[in-house]
Amino acid sequence: MWLSPRHTSRFAIPSRWNAPPRAWQHSAGPPHGLNIALCVPLGGSAGIWGPSALSCARLAVAELNRHSGIAGQVCRLVTVNAADDAPDIEETLLDLVGSGDVDALVGMHTSAVRQRIVRAVGGQVPFVYTPLYEGGEDTPGVFAIGETARRQLQPAIQWLGEHKQPRRWLAVGNDYVWPRVSHSLAQHYIADAGGELVAQTYVPFGTSDYSQVLDQLRKSRIDAVLVSLVGQDAIDFNRAFGRSHLSGQMLRLSCAIDENELLGIGAENTENLYVSCGYFSSLDTDANLAFKERYYNHFGERAPTLNTLGQSTYEGVHFLAALLKGALDSPAHWNDLGKAPMVYQSARQGAYAGDGVNHTPIYLARAEGNVFRVITRF
Repeated sequence: MWLSPRHTSRFAIPSRWNAPPRAWQHSAGPPHGLNIALCVPLGGSAGIWGPSALSCARLAVAELNRHSGIAGQVCRLVTVNAADDAPDIEETLLDLVGSGDVDALVGMHTSAVRQRIVRAVGGQVPFVYTPLYEGGEDTPGVFAIGETARRQLQPAIQWLGEHKQPRRWLAVGNDYVWPRVSHSLAQHYIADAGGELVAQTYVPFGTSDYSQVLDQLRKSRIDAVLVSLVGQDAIDFNRAFGRSHLSGQMLRLSCAIDENELLGIGAENTENLYVSCGYFSSLDTDANLAFKERYYNHFGERAPTLNTLGQSTYEGVHFLAALLKGALDSPAHWNDLGKAPMVYQSARQGAYAGDGVNHTPIYLARAEGNVFRVITRF
C-alpha cells in the first residue's frame, strides 16, 4: 500500500531492539499483565483535554480485555499527570519504568511534555504519542501517530485562499515548539495561496489577557488569524476575539480547537472559525458512528464530550496492542517492531502502512454555534 507524503505521518522505529524492555526480559511477557502509563494533562492550560482522553483510553482497554488483552496479557492503565506545569513527570516515569511497574507509554499532551518524556525514558519502552503535533519526531521506540502540522495546514490554507481569499495573516500561539514550527510552515503555505504572514505572536501558557494581540490585529488590517493556542488559552483568546467584534472582518483557522473548547468559547464567539484536523465527533462515517455507540453505551449519555484529542488515546491504546501483537511471545520479534503493515481499531479510520508510515484523513470544518460542520476531506 502506497500513501503519498501529503496524507501520511512518518516516525522512527528502532533499527534493532536487542531485547524487550527491561521489565519483560525475564519472562515471555510482563508477569503482572501489561501496565500502560497513560500520560495526559490533569490540570493547567491543557487540563480540559483530560476527561475525554481518560475515558477513551479506558474504553479501549475494556474492549481489549474482553477478548485477549494485548498479546494475551491483561492490560491496565496507570495514569500520569502530563500537564505542562507538572514538575515531576520525569521522576515519576523514571521510577515507573525503572521498577518495571509500566511496560509501555501512551501519551496525549503537548510536544513540550513529549520532549521531557523522551529525554527521561525515550527508547526504554514503546511510547505511542497520539495527538496532532508539529512532525519530525524520530526517537527510536517513539510512535507518533497523530496528524502533523504540514498535513493539517497546507490543504486548509489552500482551501481558504481559494474560497475566502484572505491576504494578510497573523499567527498567535503558545510559546513552544508546535506553534513555532506550525507558523514557520504556514508562512510558506500562505505565500503559495497568494497571501502574507504579517506577524507572529507568542504567549506563555496560562495567558488570559489578549488585549495587545487584538490591538495588533486591528492596526495591522488582518484578514485571517492562525490560532495555535491550546486548551483554556484558546478558549480565552476566542472569547475575547468574539467580544471585540472582529469575527465579521477576519476569519480564524486552528488545528487544535476541539468540541470541548468550542463549548467553552461559546456559540456567540465562533463566527468564521475554521478547524483542520483528523477527527470531529460529528463525522458521519461508519467507523465513527460505531465508535460513538460503543462509547456512550459504556459510559452513558453524560460521558465526557468526544473530540479529536480524546479519541486519539483510544486509537493509541489499540495501536499499541497491534504493535505488540506477537512481540511478547519471543524477544526476536522486537527486531521487527513497527516494520510491517498492521490493522488497528480507529474511530477515524487510521491505517499503518509499515516502516513508520501512518495515515489518517484530514477534514476541514467550520464552527456553527456549538458544533462543527465538516466542509471537506483532504
